[in-house]
Amino acid sequence: MTIKILPLCVDLDGTLVATDTLWESIMLLLRNSPWLIFWFPFWLVKGRAYLKHKIAHCVTLDVTLLPYRDNVWEFLQQEQAKGHRLILVTAANEKIALAVAHHLRIFEEVIASDAHTNMKGTTKHQALSQRFGEYDYMGDSMADLPLFRAARRYFLVAPSRRLLKQLPCPPERLFQVPSLNLWLWLKALRPHQWIKNILVFIPLILSHQFLDGSKLTAALLAFFAFGLAASAGYILNDLLDLAADRIHVTKKHRPFASGQLPLPYGLPLFATLVLLGAFISLMWLPRDFTAVLGLYLLTTLFYSFYLKRKLILDIVVLAGLYTIRIIAGALAVSLSISFWLLTFSMFIFISLAFLKRYIELLQLTDRKSLKHRNYRVDDIEMIASFGPMSGYLAVLVFCLYINSAAVTKLYHEPSLLWLMVPFLLYWITRIWFLAKRQQLTDDPVQFAMTDEVSWYIVGGIVILLLIAKFLF
Repeated sequence: MTIKILPLCVDLDGTLVATDTLWESIMLLLRNSPWLIFWFPFWLVKGRAYLKHKIAHCVTLDVTLLPYRDNVWEFLQQEQAKGHRLILVTAANEKIALAVAHHLRIFEEVIASDAHTNMKGTTKHQALSQRFGEYDYMGDSMADLPLFRAARRYFLVAPSRRLLKQLPCPPERLFQVPSLNLWLWLKALRPHQWIKNILVFIPLILSHQFLDGSKLTAALLAFFAFGLAASAGYILNDLLDLAADRIHVTKKHRPFASGQLPLPYGLPLFATLVLLGAFISLMWLPRDFTAVLGLYLLTTLFYSFYLKRKLILDIVVLAGLYTIRIIAGALAVSLSISFWLLTFSMFIFISLAFLKRYIELLQLTDRKSLKHRNYRVDDIEMIASFGPMSGYLAVLVFCLYINSAAVTKLYHEPSLLWLMVPFLLYWITRIWFLAKRQQLTDDPVQFAMTDEVSWYIVGGIVILLLIAKFLF
């Protein structure tokens, strides 16, 4: 007896793609036109379908960059080869669904939400029953339960335990994906980037008061407050930069960009980190520190929404965010900040910010057409000129500091500090050479924190500082 080949109806969000296209569109809207979020309540009053419709028509989601599930995609190709008609049936807005179907070119028909109908749950089941009578179905969520019960065959993608318990019979095939775990959350927080917050200890170290227990405790609290604030900034930046991360050689593996972490978790996680950092600051640290921490957060937000796409200004802001850590470290332990330290830090961090953009441009594969934010590939020569120059200016500032009256108050033999100059010149020159050879693939500050040669240089500098301070 011949078995009738039924159409295979395939869900989009969470099934074909490891993300939610509504949240993808919301993040894109927040990045491009954040003021439109205030219209959400008015749109939602007219129904969820109308909200999706308005959001989808305010932004254009690049569906070619969505994280499609490879195992599902391969299976659908096999089913098509067997003669099954593939139908894309989704609660996503029809504009997005049609774009996905056009990109993949395997679906014969698209059934999706419009301005009036939210194609989800029972509504989706009724639409498929009226259109096809009998059908096979592939989905992932509790909302699909009526379709699983009605379908002749059904296929499950990454189902929850709750869904599995309510299903009438085993699925035709189960597509499992890695479950959420602590490692994914930690990866999203990027705790390895907290090493940059060691900068808050610099004022305490250079003032030679690092043995003061109360000041050291305050510096440690400042370190954790900045760590939480920095992680919040990284979360927001990842949410707003999904498309750019997905075309990057390493950033495409980040939890939100790859679809390993659901986008709806992002904003609550961001808010929780901000509140924890503010709590530490308000409870145990000076109000001036809290003000600077707030300035850091606001600057990070402004950078994520706007400044990161502004030529040169983004580099100055990046350098400023590092310098703010040093200022905050001084305020946390009630120390005045040195003019020399501020000037040196701005120049050295501008050099490293230029280096970050230089590395990103080198990683672009199509040298003729691609660009990174507001930088073009043919800007590389300018960046390669300005970057090392800024680093050498930082060394010049250090040389002027050695000859100043301020240094004699801290060191018995300031002339020994001149031996640090070759160390600094070597390190700056070397890191730019490594970047040119594409041996640096990510954040140069992170590289410096893990590079063995950099640690030898830091060790040499520390020894020179100790000798100049204590042995003469």
